[in-house]
Order: sequence, then C-alpha cells, then structure tokens
Amino acid sequence: MLPDADDLPGLLLDLAVPHEDINGLVAQRRRITGDPGLLRLVEECVEELFRGPEGTGHPPDLAELFAAAPADLGRTFPVYVFVAAVPRTLDRYRERGIPPEISRRTLADLGRHMAAHRRRHGATGLRTGRWLVRHFRGELFQLGRLQFERARLGQRSAPVLAAAGVDAVPGTPCLNLHIPDFHGPLTPSACDRSLTWAREFFARYFPEERPVAALCHSWLLDPQLRRYLPADSNIIRFQDRFRTAREDTEPADTEPVQFVFGNPDLPVAELPRRTSVERAVGDHLRTGGHWYIGHGWFPFQVR
Repeated sequence: MLPDADDLPGLLLDLAVPHEDINGLVAQRRRITGDPGLLRLVEECVEELFRGPEGTGHPPDLAELFAAAPADLGRTFPVYVFVAAVPRTLDRYRERGIPPEISRRTLADLGRHMAAHRRRHGATGLRTGRWLVRHFRGELFQLGRLQFERARLGQRSAPVLAAAGVDAVPGTPCLNLHIPDFHGPLTPSACDRSLTWAREFFARYFPEERPVAALCHSWLLDPQLRRYLPADSNIIRFQDRFRTAREDTEPADTEPVQFVFGNPDLPVAELPRRTSVERAVGDHLRTGGHWYIGHGWFPFQVR
C-alpha cells in the first residue's frame, strides 16, 4: 500500500510536505514496511478512513487507530496512512470527474498542517490527522481561498434556517465553510471567487446534493472582534456575510491564540502586538475577556 522508497519523495512533494521533513519520512518508512503488524495497522486505518456514508459532516474518527501506533513513530504515523490512501482518494475524485488541480490543492492541506506542526514544535509531525480524513475521503475541497465540506444540517441548525424561510430539515445537504491559514489575506474578492467557484463545483460534481446553505463555525465570527477592528477590515467584512445560527456560552480562548500565533499554550501576557488582529486577540484576553466560537450561515444555491 505504501509507495517504494524511490517514489515516496515525489508523492510527499505532491502533498506539499515540507522539504525538510522528506528525508526523515523516507528513512522511517523502513520502520513500517519491516513490521507486519504496522503494515496491518496502516491497512486497517485506510479501510476505516473510507468506511461509512459520505457527505454527512461526521467522517470516521481514526484517533484510536492512530494512537495504536508505537510511540517511537511520534506524530508521523498518520502521514503514512494518508499516503497509503492516496490511490483510493484519487479514484473517488476521478469517478466524479473532478479536475486534478483541485485534488492536488485539496490534498496539499496535508503539507500545510505539517508546516504548522513544524512551526510550533520544530519537528516532523501531524497533530490534525482526524481533520484530514475529510480531504482524503473526498468530502472537503479547496476552492480558492476557502474550503468547502459536504455536510448535512443538524438538529440545532435546521430549525434556525427553516425559521428564516429556507426549505430545511435535519439531514438536508449543506456546506461547512472553513478558512485555512497560510493562504493569503481573507479579502472580499478572494471569498467572492471561492463562493462562485463552489456554486459551479457542487452543481457539476455533486448535482444530487444541492446544498441549501453554507455554515461556518469559527472564532473569526465572534462579534466581539468588531470592538477592535475597523468596519472595512477583511475579518469584519467576512463576518458581514453571515447570519447568526446560535451563540456559544463556553469560552474558546485557545482558538484565536493557536491560529493567530501558532501555539495555543503561549502565555497571554507575552502575546505579540504586531498587527491589528494580534492586538485584538491579546489585549482582549489581557483585560480578562474571553473569545467564543461564532456560528454563522447564509443561503447557498448551486448553479
């Protein structure tokens, strides 16, 4: 299931894995291919990755299987699982007729998350293996600046949309919208292009689903950001696209710290103040405030 040592570097590069991680991953490959038990675990993980219905918004959870790998593999074991899954993933893309450039940019999220791991820990690894299952199942797609995940409305979101006049019940197709970092500014024009692309993409490649709304669950939708950022900032203009789905009462202070500064465990008192967003996140926490995950939605019609 794993490519041989000569082919592995090229595949890792296709997945945007940082160059400084490649030699170590190729060398460590022998640790897996030389152990029948580890090879069976890789195969079991791949089988579980593709198990169950698509497009629910709740893909299989591989956390326990990933945790069964030996400790000496550190956080690299999931990388080999995703590498082994690539042929089946690409088959799913081809069955739908999805262009290769979309599959390449989507699966390159593996390398982006490895870059984030290296930025925080200074070593090869992956802490987001559960998240990337969506990409390799063919359920999440990078379409320009934004990512769009095939999903279904739940018990909390469906009544909110129905009250606003949307033909929605629990189980109605929708899209979960995600904002990757390391991908340039969140400009209105970039978001507009992504949304236009998504309307065309899902109409063409998933015509049976016809999502009725796009939903986003992110600290970027916390309305408190309006106290600190100008009305014409990219973040506030992004917020303006959404209607409120619900409000959280449980603080999520580590979310903005992780995404803005790269490490959720940084001491609040030491957070830098180099940009307006850094000042907003840190100053709010230093005055005793809290940040919350915002939950927003807007109607979405495919073309």
